Amino acid sequence: MRWLVSDMSKNKQTAGHKGAYTSQRKKEGEVRSCIRYRCGLTNTIQDVLNQRPGWVEVKDEGDWDFNWCDVGWLRENFDHSYMEEHVRICHFRNHYELTRKNLMVKNLKRYRKNLEREAGRLEATKCDFFPRTFELPSEYHIFVEEFKRSPGSTWIMKPVARSQGKGIFLFRKLKDIIEWRKDGTRSEEQRDEAQVESYVAQRYIENPYLIAGRKFDLRVYVLVTSYIPLKAWLYRDGFARFSNTRFSLNSIDDQYVHLTNVAVQKTAPDYDPEKGCKWQMQQLRCYLTAKHGFETVQTLFKEIDNIFIRSLLSVQKTIINDKHCFELYGYDILLDQDLKPWIIEVNASPSLTASSQEDYDLKYRLLDDTLHIVDMEGRLTGKEKRVGGFDLMWNDGPVYTDVGLEAMGCSCLVANTHLGCVNDRQKQLQQLLKPFPGQKRT
Repeated sequence: MRWLVSDMSKNKQTAGHKGAYTSQRKKEGEVRSCIRYRCGLTNTIQDVLNQRPGWVEVKDEGDWDFNWCDVGWLRENFDHSYMEEHVRICHFRNHYELTRKNLMVKNLKRYRKNLEREAGRLEATKCDFFPRTFELPSEYHIFVEEFKRSPGSTWIMKPVARSQGKGIFLFRKLKDIIEWRKDGTRSEEQRDEAQVESYVAQRYIENPYLIAGRKFDLRVYVLVTSYIPLKAWLYRDGFARFSNTRFSLNSIDDQYVHLTNVAVQKTAPDYDPEKGCKWQMQQLRCYLTAKHGFETVQTLFKEIDNIFIRSLLSVQKTIINDKHCFELYGYDILLDQDLKPWIIEVNASPSLTASSQEDYDLKYRLLDDTLHIVDMEGRLTGKEKRVGGFDLMWNDGPVYTDVGLEAMGCSCLVANTHLGCVNDRQKQLQQLLKPFPGQKRT
């Protein structure tokens, strides 16, 4: 079995590492034949890098041209690193503006408010894709006012900076979140204790779309190579993650009912690792089309595209743009029973560990195509609208397909997004890319 199930490496270098000091400058149009890379993870990305022609791994303090690091390494080392023109690293400096749950909502709220002021209320409704959310303990009193307006409703508590379902719980009573109360009723001894961890309290989607009685969410991959101007790519493949237990609001304490994270579901007593809890995105799109019709599903996926674009625009002026940086985001989207998509969260380090052979193959293709777009070898022109399984959906404005629409009797512009559509990446890449140095085109 060639797929790997392993955790992130915790290895870190000390601040002030040399980085890419001594490499030769690449002349215009020259294809770089040797890429020195550093990788802080030990899962699928390591396999992709190892098998890429002309790429050589460096250890410890060696000079590097490309770095796939974890966010902890970035936090400790980025500000101390000198990087030459060609060097690339897999995170933006303050990626957390989109990927921390509290900051994501803060930025979306500000963006929506500005949009309403500048373009009107109707345009602002295009940002109504995130549930009512409050940061605790700082917004505890505002939250209580909202809580009392809808007695009996279910809310979900999430730590702002954890992942894989850790620390999440549902509640319907204020006494369940007494730790986050921000008032003068706590004793002096309690106030002297360590500050309570920041959470968000979010209105729980009580009417999720169910398949075979089970809740699911979508994991979708978006690659950003620049924020100024914004340039974003959407991957055709993704998957739906299902809960292992039939949905019910009668059991809000059962994480196997309400949390679809694989890290949670694989601990269920009756979890079957061979069967898993995932559908490929193509399978889900076919299912929804058969049940609801082509036009309804087309509208749904346009609304999902809107979530990607609006969320990225909400942080465009906040993220520190750096030509050395790119980011592969893992978006988590939930559908309700009316087929309305909701953003749940955005991950700066989406899991690259495989849960099955099929999962490994998807992530391998995704990462291989990510490296094609980052293009350390200099094989692209920069004008491509598609590279492998990635479609360019925004390039300082919306991107439209090159399909001959007139021949189809349609004069409207069609967005260049194909989530859940056929991914004939191998054929497309053979037509698009020059061979690697020393390789013959097949």
